[in-house]
Amino acid sequence: MAPINTTLTKLLNIDVPIVAAPMTFAGTSILASAVTAVGAFGFLAAGFFSSAELKKQFAHVRETLKVAPGTPVPVGIGFIGWILDITEPSPDPRLVSVLDEKPAAIWLAFGVDLGKYVAQIRKYDEGREYKTVIFVIVSSVETARRAAEEWGVDVLVAQGIEAGGHGASDAPPLLTLLAAIRAALPTGPPIVAAGGITTGAQIAALLALGAAGAALGTRFLFTPECIYSPPMKAALVRAGLGSTVRTLAYDEVGRTNMWPPACDGRALRNSVMDDVEAGLGLEERLVRFDASKAAGEEDRLIVWAGVGVGLVNEITPAGDVVRALHKETVESLHAAAKLLEA
Repeated sequence: MAPINTTLTKLLNIDVPIVAAPMTFAGTSILASAVTAVGAFGFLAAGFFSSAELKKQFAHVRETLKVAPGTPVPVGIGFIGWILDITEPSPDPRLVSVLDEKPAAIWLAFGVDLGKYVAQIRKYDEGREYKTVIFVIVSSVETARRAAEEWGVDVLVAQGIEAGGHGASDAPPLLTLLAAIRAALPTGPPIVAAGGITTGAQIAALLALGAAGAALGTRFLFTPECIYSPPMKAALVRAGLGSTVRTLAYDEVGRTNMWPPACDGRALRNSVMDDVEAGLGLEERLVRFDASKAAGEEDRLIVWAGVGVGLVNEITPAGDVVRALHKETVESLHAAAKLLEA
């Protein structure tokens, strides 16, 4: 594949300005390795994994990508801030343990004070030859400015309201957010666009708007490397353009409602939302969710996905997804350039 040169590809030493976003319950070392292997950049998700389990995941990456012991690993790992707030004071602090594994990048999101973790990473890096690339999700000009100017992060992930999984409930649409951050921080860090992106043409448009790359989550759910269950993937394949909803209802029944203020999640609409709209209280909704799960029913599955879910309708290997996205991105950029020809 012919490389696409941006500040992000140069920073990460990759050929394709595509990042597989870290996705708890969906993306592990298997997906991250598959994406990195073909010239893009994969993140695995720390989620609720222990330090021991995360070390196993990095060992798998090293084996798969044939990375020598003691050398940096060409994948990243994503941490959720409020989970770090729980684990770091515990007997199993995970951040330093992960830094010992030498990931190329760390992605931070959804915390009351992510700056302290940026500082911790920078402090750790003082004693070694290379610097960990730090990504931070932002959904407003204010948070972007803080991350860039106060914390000194390396990459801003501009996440629009279209994104699947969790994000700021008051985030603007991606195109508006990207333009606003670019205007506010014209000489700031590279910006990776995130939210509702599933095609190469969209990536090309975002590059033209000034993004240095694109972070895709939902698109990589449609891969065998994603650890979503077969019924969850079947639900994704059936989904249409209006199949998602933003709400905390899925976190409430899933017992994961510890997100910071003004944060909610986008998932496939199903009977969980029907229960909410029927006016059922949380206790009754929990009873119905637990009974449905115990019975192996599929009408109350928690399937996080973005608005672009309706643009994909088949399961494809992650490597093929990256190649197809890269090809379409290049073709779209060439087509746009022709508009300027006499």
